[in-house]
Amino acid sequence: MAVPDPNPLADALPTDAAPPTLLDATAEAFKAAFRDHPAGVALITATTPLGPVGLTASSVASVSAEPAALSFSVTRATGSAGGLLAAESVVVHLLSADQVEVARAFARSGAPRFTPEQGWGTLPTGEPWLVGAPVALRARITHTLPVGGSSLVVAEVLDVHLGERAPALVYRDRRFHAIDDASPQV
Repeated sequence: MAVPDPNPLADALPTDAAPPTLLDATAEAFKAAFRDHPAGVALITATTPLGPVGLTASSVASVSAEPAALSFSVTRATGSAGGLLAAESVVVHLLSADQVEVARAFARSGAPRFTPEQGWGTLPTGEPWLVGAPVALRARITHTLPVGGSSLVVAEVLDVHLGERAPALVYRDRRFHAIDDASPQV
């Protein structure tokens, strides 16, 4: 009796494909694994007793539609990240491609932040708001889970501010890129 082929598609696979590289899960290997995985770019802001704080993040994800919730991670609990974690509420701005300079400024320590040229306003609830952002989500942090030197944050969305649709800003291989309706579909 003939034994069926366990993988009927095996003959269709290319025979000249290089085998994958197997590495230990070091920090460098992990970073390399995610380097080509594109992520949307967000700016997370809050008000603290010392003034506004903010940082650029590529870890924002939707968690639930009902109740509306999102997640993001921060790499330490000091500086801007510490201010966000201690704030009563945060604003998660989903950035457009034309806001790349704001994203760069908030990704670098010591760069100018919250300048009039960047287009900041204040929400009626007091948080800093990047007025031109296509989306701003005001949220309240409900859970924080320490993971290594980072913290995974889950936040309940309180308000959704929808602006004008615009080409999205994404981050891939240590560079910013624009994606819009004219980008090639596959």
